[in-house]
Amino acid sequence: MPRENRATWKPNHFLKIVQLLDDYPKCFVVGADYVGSRQMQQILMSLRGKAVVLMGKNAMMRKALRGHLENSPALEKLLPCFWGNVGFAFTKEDLTEITDMLLASKVPAATHAGAITPCEVTVPAQNTGPGPEKTSFSHTLAWNTYIICPTLHR
Repeated sequence: MPRENRATWKPNHFLKIVQLLDDYPKCFVVGADYVGSRQMQQILMSLRGKAVVLMGKNAMMRKALRGHLENSPALEKLLPCFWGNVGFAFTKEDLTEITDMLLASKVPAATHAGAITPCEVTVPAQNTGPGPEKTSFSHTLAWNTYIICPTLHR
């Protein structure tokens, strides 16, 4: 199936957001940073029939919410939430049930450069083995070396 061009996709997506805001009495904003396509597919399959997840451009979602404020003034509280990879989860079911389903699909993941930890991390100062001047010796023997700095400064 060919993809729609931007001139037709944008108004259709905007109308879809407005239609979902009209049809569903409950929604919440879901974050999708560092969520892989396979995991997202599994989440969507588990929510099928109970909720509709809609991802899109943050600016377009904000614009749709601002246009819908006259119908539901409480939606103004959602406007600051749109940064990063976020989307809507619309439902007519109980929100705790949907939240439990989403949290059940949460998996541990490796850290990424620039990621912010959800909790405080303290690395105790300790001897980490040979210093950085020994890396050339390790590279000669084809060993992987990792230098850990005990003090992190921002």
